[in-house]
Amino acid sequence: MSTSLFERLGGAKGISMIVDDTVENHMNNPNINARFLPYKDLPEQMDLVKKHTVDFFSAGSGGPVVYSGRDMVTTHKGMNISHAEYMHTIDDIFMALDKNAIDEDTKKDVLYILWSLKTMIIAQ
Repeated sequence: MSTSLFERLGGAKGISMIVDDTVENHMNNPNINARFLPYKDLPEQMDLVKKHTVDFFSAGSGGPVVYSGRDMVTTHKGMNISHAEYMHTIDDIFMALDKNAIDEDTKKDVLYILWSLKTMIIAQ
């Protein structure tokens, strides 16, 4: 039996660390940080965004989690995220994966998921 993506990402703890590192990368990325910096003054809202992100990736990667947040189109509606912004987001996620020593095959699986979500996020 093969190991689930959830397990390869380090389970709930590993995914939480990846999400924390990704958000930090977003905050420091001048190409997209304008979308994230307002959360610095709204820590409860940021915690909720992180929780939903952890739950989304945990459930989607085979973890024992039920995602109760909004769907991707509803979540990103009105944000008008560009293709370039989405690519910067992916770069930030991959920096977090590297920081957390995620192997190449697992990163390919994550990229596949991120790429499959792009039409639900870009230009909504």
